[in-house]
Amino acid sequence: MDPLNALLGILFIPLLASLVIVLLGSKRSKAGPLIAIFASIGLLLLTLSLISNEIGEAVRFSWEWFRFGDHTFELGFLFDNISATMLAMIAVVGLFITIFSLGYMSDDQAKGRFFAGLSFFMFSMLGIVLADNLIMVFVFWELVGFSSYMLIGHYFQNEEAKLASKKAFIVNRIGDFGFLLGILLTFWQFGTTNIEAIAMAVGMDASTINTFIGALLICGFIGKSAQFPLHVWLPDAMAGPTPVSALIHAATMVAAGIYLLIRIDVLLAPRILTFIAYLGAFVALFAGFCAYAQNDIKRILAYSTLSQLGYMASIFGLGFPGIALFHLITHAFFKALLFLGAGAVIHACHHEQSIFKMGGLYKKMPTTTVCFIIGTLALCGVYGFSGFYSKDAILIASYGVQVELFYVLVFGALMTAGYMGRLVWTAFFGKANSEKALQAHEVGFNMLLPLIVLAIFSIFVGLNHYWPFALGGTISADLDTIHHMDGYKSIHKLVVILGSTAWILGLLGSLLFYGLGNKEDLLQKRAPSVFAFLKGRLWIDEIYSYYVNKIQRSVSNFLNFFDVVILRGILIRGGSGLVGALGVGLRMLHVGKLNAYSIWFLFALLFIYLVASGTL
Repeated sequence: MDPLNALLGILFIPLLASLVIVLLGSKRSKAGPLIAIFASIGLLLLTLSLISNEIGEAVRFSWEWFRFGDHTFELGFLFDNISATMLAMIAVVGLFITIFSLGYMSDDQAKGRFFAGLSFFMFSMLGIVLADNLIMVFVFWELVGFSSYMLIGHYFQNEEAKLASKKAFIVNRIGDFGFLLGILLTFWQFGTTNIEAIAMAVGMDASTINTFIGALLICGFIGKSAQFPLHVWLPDAMAGPTPVSALIHAATMVAAGIYLLIRIDVLLAPRILTFIAYLGAFVALFAGFCAYAQNDIKRILAYSTLSQLGYMASIFGLGFPGIALFHLITHAFFKALLFLGAGAVIHACHHEQSIFKMGGLYKKMPTTTVCFIIGTLALCGVYGFSGFYSKDAILIASYGVQVELFYVLVFGALMTAGYMGRLVWTAFFGKANSEKALQAHEVGFNMLLPLIVLAIFSIFVGLNHYWPFALGGTISADLDTIHHMDGYKSIHKLVVILGSTAWILGLLGSLLFYGLGNKEDLLQKRAPSVFAFLKGRLWIDEIYSYYVNKIQRSVSNFLNFFDVVILRGILIRGGSGLVGALGVGLRMLHVGKLNAYSIWFLFALLFIYLVASGTL
């Protein structure tokens, strides 16, 4: 197939599916899920075909969009090893999440709207991946934000979901405002927003890198990838359906920020990269600590996602975008598996989400339990699972560049194993802690199949570092770099020892502390002050709430008063009223009646006399 037709098909198949589902309406809602699944299958087949036919080649297409003076703005596709890697991940993960949703959303009265939103999100995300310029990236970036708003708020009758969708939308707009300013300044600096043209310009003259532009551009990453201090929307976004959490908040949408960083790497000055590295390391630890104070199974996984995004950001900032992309891919599979596993548990436990009201699920749901444990071991970086290869690459690279960050990230790995062990030992082992857990049962085949497939990917996707479509690409290049690092063998041995120690201590420590199937959080019971501190999450939400309610609202009320009373009331309407009053008075001088003129004549004589006599 012609590459252009394949790219157009990849982009527009999900959009067409979304439109057809919407046009079918709620009366034919049963057809919606099937249309979304067939569209996902078509997307996967087209993606694999394009990758196999264009292996190692970069494909570019562009069309004039509009002109502004002497400047031409274009729409275009850029298909290279980076976009190929992302496309493969989105197509595979998206397909199995859609299949899982068929069972998970079976009783939902609005499943047509859900699957239409899911397909529209896929269209928006694919647009980001395929765009060859920053303006087109921004257009699809905003469509992803809108899709997220729709899907998080799917249960709009629920006040929590409604507020969470608005929070996600508003917080992301803060980051996107900075991103848009950065795009405008990029155009002003280089006269183009084409990604490859900018890279060529910087390659010829590195002095064109503007620190301020880079600082603005990464605002988009901070918002979309939920980095501190704009991280507050992601945990609340768990109010949406679980498949939404798996697709948007684990595998694709939050990863869009990392993908953006990789695309604009050449525009980021060294001090910006250093900032990203330290910010990522901080988030990796901060989110890990927060996870220990969460009882909701999805919120624990949400903070785990924040932590892993911190790992990706940190290693990117240290100069290894390929390794960041490598971890993005492995994380997409095992975190999608974990979220879908959590969804299966929630579905089987009649929408119970507290891990302390579960317990003993391995007896009721053996296949789900095995798959969830595989995802957990991959996340913890246990040898033989995909997370081991990407996380060890991160640790090796960080040791060779910034040793202090290396130890921070190793401690983060210990934290990860600890809170994931807490989840697994509490929810899946011991005895059932509620009637809902007692009634739990294994989910149907259409929900189990995605879990099994993603579990297989979570084991093997990291084994072949040199994926065929990544040959010569940024992943292979960065892995080659660390393999040829001075003292690589000794560094690798140290990393394996410390990494293995971290996950062993984390899993064993959580088992010894929390036990199996406990009914209450022992950290909260034994160290309530520590638990309260972790539960507070540095009180960032409370700080934002205080700012909005006390400061922003007061300022907006004052500005509203100034606008309504001073500007529109006194200055505009008051001025017009004064002119109107003068007009009334002047009209009284020209009424056409002799007695009125006589009275005004007498008043005028009296006024002149008083002035002349000095009385006035």
